[in-house]
Amino acid sequence: MSGNVTFTIIKPDAVKSGHSGSIIKMIEKAGFKLLEMKLVSLTKEKASEFYEVHKEKPFYDRLCNYMSSGPIIVMKLSKNNAIEDFRKLIGSTNPQDAAEGTIRNLFATSIEANAIHGSDSDENAIIESDFFFNN
Repeated sequence: MSGNVTFTIIKPDAVKSGHSGSIIKMIEKAGFKLLEMKLVSLTKEKASEFYEVHKEKPFYDRLCNYMSSGPIIVMKLSKNNAIEDFRKLIGSTNPQDAAEGTIRNLFATSIEANAIHGSDSDENAIIESDFFFNN
């Protein structure tokens, strides 16, 4: 299903703020089918493992602390052109730059607490979804 599957995380800030239902509704309304979904609480160690690709970046420790600060919702989704369409739906990483009506425009509070993660490639969608659903 290359090109038709993506992976997302509703981040701790959005879960804590009660926006999960609204975000999931937007995802489904945009034509994405939920293949798998679960509520997860990451330990700092699991967050460090998931974000290992960013280990040398200055924000790595803050990111791992943030992603282990509360429950998250992980989802594997399908739709034709999944990666590109989902990236449009969620908006720019920085919510100040996110297009009106996108998830980050509506629910993010900062560049770090930006409500949602979306895979940036077919390869990463497989790696990321496998991390949560095939371990």
